Amino acid sequence: MPFWILHESASGYGLFERAEAEEIATSTDEIQTAIQDFKKFNKMVQNVGFMPFQSTENALENINAISEGIVPELLKSFIEMNLPKKKKVTLGVVDDKLATALQEAIPGIKCEKSAAVAEIIRGIRLHFDQYIKELKNGEIERAQLGLGHAYSRAKVKFNIHRVDNMIIQSISLLDQMDKDLNTFAMRCREWYSWHFPELVRVVPDNYQFAKLACLI
Repeated sequence: MPFWILHESASGYGLFERAEAEEIATSTDEIQTAIQDFKKFNKMVQNVGFMPFQSTENALENINAISEGIVPELLKSFIEMNLPKKKKVTLGVVDDKLATALQEAIPGIKCEKSAAVAEIIRGIRLHFDQYIKELKNGEIERAQLGLGHAYSRAKVKFNIHRVDNMIIQSISLLDQMDKDLNTFAMRCREWYSWHFPELVRVVPDNYQFAKLACLI
């Protein structure tokens, strides 16, 4: 299990340390139990550093680099400033590309991605506002919304040769929804036929069949 955990949020980078003496983080089930109580989780995972983004543009620049498997200079300097320099350390991350890039960019770091790491980061995300006291109420949600919009706009603008990109995506989404609805209707007919097999022949319409199944 890694002793250090990296969490990338819309507000900035957070570095956390798992207490070496705390033995409850030995399985995902135990971690899930600890996540529910912040006091218990805080004994297991402690915040050692936070680097906020200076603006939405700065956050977008960093998230774009991470999505491409590139270590931003801000993240590199933040990790080098907070991690021990005289010994090799294991750093838990959630992204495979970022793990590979960090190991190449910063000597002495071994990155690990596992189910236990994912659960710990889920707990950090859940209690992030309690760990980072300088973030005021609602700031995390506003940062997530702003970065989400900026990231989506950047991804749409990236493909400048496809001005009809949104229309194509909408049609594709409608097709996928139609397939999903048909799949659900088939499962509903198949499962309910064990209870009332004659209804399939009596009611051919999927919508009416679902309403009757609820009613009966």
